Amino acid sequence: MKNQIFSIQSEEVFHRATLGVFRHQFENNTVYRSFCDLLYVHPSDVQRIEEIPFLPIQFFKSHQVVSSKGEAQEIFSSSGTTGSITSKHFVTDVGWYKESYLKGFEHFYGNIEEYTVLALLPNYLERKGSSLVYMAQDFISKSKKPSSGFYLNNLDDLVKELKELETKREKVLLIGVTFALLDLIEKAQFQLNHTIVMETGGMKGRRKEMTRIELHEILQKGFGVAKIHSEYGMTELLSQAYSNGNGIFQCPPWMKVLARDTEDALTILDKDRTGGINIIDLANYNSCSFIATQDLGKVLPDSCFEVLGRFDHSDIRGCNLMVV
Repeated sequence: MKNQIFSIQSEEVFHRATLGVFRHQFENNTVYRSFCDLLYVHPSDVQRIEEIPFLPIQFFKSHQVVSSKGEAQEIFSSSGTTGSITSKHFVTDVGWYKESYLKGFEHFYGNIEEYTVLALLPNYLERKGSSLVYMAQDFISKSKKPSSGFYLNNLDDLVKELKELETKREKVLLIGVTFALLDLIEKAQFQLNHTIVMETGGMKGRRKEMTRIELHEILQKGFGVAKIHSEYGMTELLSQAYSNGNGIFQCPPWMKVLARDTEDALTILDKDRTGGINIIDLANYNSCSFIATQDLGKVLPDSCFEVLGRFDHSDIRGCNLMVV
């Protein structure tokens, strides 16, 4: 099944594979089966992917969401404030994750081996269970470039490294959490012509929140680049969407985003309308591939999407919205 999913090339094949994964998870995931039963939805009634129930992402905080009897090889957990309940993703076959992030990156940017990978992820490195750190670690090892590595608080070293690599015209991926990238450009200003600067989001309480447009303007000026790239991923997913600028994200062929009505979670909206973001991630074969996130966004006519904010305090009806 893994080979079939990661070789999807058309909407028709995606649709067929998605219905197959839905049937598999309905039969093998007790949490998801119970949720579908509550909604009186059975695979025999589902002909279109829009009819598939999307599991609220909060279930990853309270239940072990698995569609496999295997032991967890990795347990990825979300960040959270002290004492808060975090999401846990029990991954019984980490090979799905590795194939997803390697093929996903290659789909948009080419072979990771061609890049020097500089990972500026301090808050993720300071805790265990980060799926982002797991991915970055593998990127670093596969890049086979001597300068690839993680940076925690050694920003002066990173400034020096970036400027040397620019002089050598090396192809660089600088992937960092938002507040750390801002810290970096306060240390030095750059003019980078051979570096992809990719933010993974998150001020994590370290800085004042700002709009994406404000943030990207500051980062573009500080790094001397025309565009700031972005990665959209989360603990509960094994795939990532990427933006090469302007906050417009594209999914790899085995992932799809739909928007749900904020007043009726079971209604899928037409394109170009703002709603809650639902994600189909077929790489989640052994957990749940149908996730109703707490993000607010819009699916565009070309099936790209943008993230506009978050539901305030997980209000399932979405009456109170906080746009960040």
